[in-house]
Amino acid sequence: MTNFRIAGLAALLTAGFCQAQAPTPTIKLDGVLLEFWATQMMDNNMRLDSTASAGASKYYALDSRFQENNFAVKRSEIYLSGTVTDTVSWNVMFDPNNSNTTAVPNAVLQDFVLTWAPIKGFNVKAGQFKMPTAYEATLVAAREILFFERNQINRRFADARDRGIWASYTYGDPKAFQGKLNLAVSNGTTDDGSGGKNNENTLAGAGNAQKDWTFRFESTFFSNHKAGAYYREGVTNLKDSTFVNATIPATWTVGAPTAQQIKDNKDKTTLMGAYYAFNNADFQVSAEYATGLLGRRYPTVFTAAAAPLREHLDQKFAGFVVDGAYKMGNHWITGRYDVLNYNSGDDWYTATNPYKTATADYSPKYTEITVGYNYVFIPTRQSAGKIKLDYVMRSKNFLAPRAGQTGEQGGNSLVASLMWSY
Repeated sequence: MTNFRIAGLAALLTAGFCQAQAPTPTIKLDGVLLEFWATQMMDNNMRLDSTASAGASKYYALDSRFQENNFAVKRSEIYLSGTVTDTVSWNVMFDPNNSNTTAVPNAVLQDFVLTWAPIKGFNVKAGQFKMPTAYEATLVAAREILFFERNQINRRFADARDRGIWASYTYGDPKAFQGKLNLAVSNGTTDDGSGGKNNENTLAGAGNAQKDWTFRFESTFFSNHKAGAYYREGVTNLKDSTFVNATIPATWTVGAPTAQQIKDNKDKTTLMGAYYAFNNADFQVSAEYATGLLGRRYPTVFTAAAAPLREHLDQKFAGFVVDGAYKMGNHWITGRYDVLNYNSGDDWYTATNPYKTATADYSPKYTEITVGYNYVFIPTRQSAGKIKLDYVMRSKNFLAPRAGQTGEQGGNSLVASLMWSY
């Protein structure tokens, strides 16, 4: 009988130990985000005028949904997560609204993350996700952004995914001061047309040994305040063997680099910036500044000979944004001032300014001013859903005049967004 009791106790202890060491894997639905847009042109230029000549139109990415009066499904995101062990977890987000293409065969899959958290405050992620850079694109969930869309810095330079590994360490108390250090290494395919959803060697001529490196320090203090700074650096995602196609364009006549210098530059690409945000029950505000080298976003080296897409090897961009909301229960008044200059140093190799014609100035500095109203279904939890009504005023330098018009042209938009989230 004694042996039977000892054996039974041992079996119970073994079962308990195994359960503690190897819990049953889990899977759960974390949520769903649905967003529907209605856009209205405020003048016919958006439909009838052509993109600006003089080399500037390539910088302002006008969403085709604004070129007509349009109903659009913006998001239909589905979030899943689960655990494998006490220290290993996973999460996935996909959007059936996206369309798979030859260039982006996995467009529906947005985030795919495996996380290992061996000790408190430290974890390592591997998979496909946004790199730790700009504030709104990576630290503000889509269900919590104030406007119909993210600002120019974030939607252009930080919103694309990439595939890699990301380690982070968190310390401190957010009610006093909490800091977080992030370091990531990734393929650097965010600008190859796939939005970072490809392996390094998926597209023809791609697959170099170099990777992108990203660092961010972020902090939360006194509960309501957030601040941080980030830096990302990379080069072309083309193989070195393709650089034989680096040529000097005929238009580069003043101080132009040699073909060897173009090769050595490797379309070096950077992004650096800083942000601050404050949020309480009555109002919220955020501000961000970012700058860097355009690099491979507008490359000078290709798999086949082609004209460079920027005007200088070291062409820099710079932008800043300030936005906020005044909260009155369910009713929020919002505003945003948003500027992005794609050639902040006025650098070019041509004899004259490549952005100016005899009658117009198409310098690639774009301003968007947005004023809006949000009806928030649950004021204490804006992520649950809201109706957003935004009027977008754009600087008039991204469309060329048609017959009967003179000077730079552009267009404004009225956007209504219905967002629901579970």
